Amino acid sequence: MSDYIFLDDRRYAPTHEWAKVEGDIAIVGISDYAQHALSDVVYVELPEVGTQVSKGDPVAVVESVKAAEDVYAPLSGEIVEINEELPDNPEWVNEDPYGKAWFFKIKMSNPAEYDELLDVEAYKKVVEEEEH
Repeated sequence: MSDYIFLDDRRYAPTHEWAKVEGDIAIVGISDYAQHALSDVVYVELPEVGTQVSKGDPVAVVESVKAAEDVYAPLSGEIVEINEELPDNPEWVNEDPYGKAWFFKIKMSNPAEYDELLDVEAYKKVVEEEEH
């Protein structure tokens, strides 16, 4: 497995989004593996604040020189904040996928869904399988 960064203070979706919970809010972005797979990110489209999403819904788009990929909601709830600086700085997705490049925040309607996401060890297995 390549030298991808995995953080154990958050959970992961099999579709390569991460979620980090603070109270009833989940901060969401894409994993280091996902940004590597995309390579140079040139465009990010974020959802509208106030949008109700269900787990698994496509809610954002990230575009690189190679492909455009949907970003899926790892949890159900309401989009309460978006990273307004990200569309003007799409390179952050490559530079700092777990920090500056968060995509949006969801006020969770079903916090139990967080426990259904993959922990870091389970997510590493998903990545290993995709690489083979």
